[in-house]
Amino acid sequence: MIYEPSVSTPVDKMKLSIPDMSCGHCKATVEKTIAAVDPGAKVAVDLGSRTADITSGAATEAILAALKAEGYPATPAA
Repeated sequence: MIYEPSVSTPVDKMKLSIPDMSCGHCKATVEKTIAAVDPGAKVAVDLGSRTADITSGAATEAILAALKAEGYPATPAA
């Protein structure tokens, strides 16, 4: 699924917990998956805490669904 942002798309910051992410390959897959949903998203992945800080105009639900489909179920981090 490719997300097509519009001029009026609000940008949201979110932090996701991705417990199954444990290596560089996992990190690359997570980044690629989020970019497929929103090519303009800014993503900072922290393997140590298994979290991703994301700034995106895409809906959180769309990003969560895409990550789950790739085998990386995620939840909003506290």
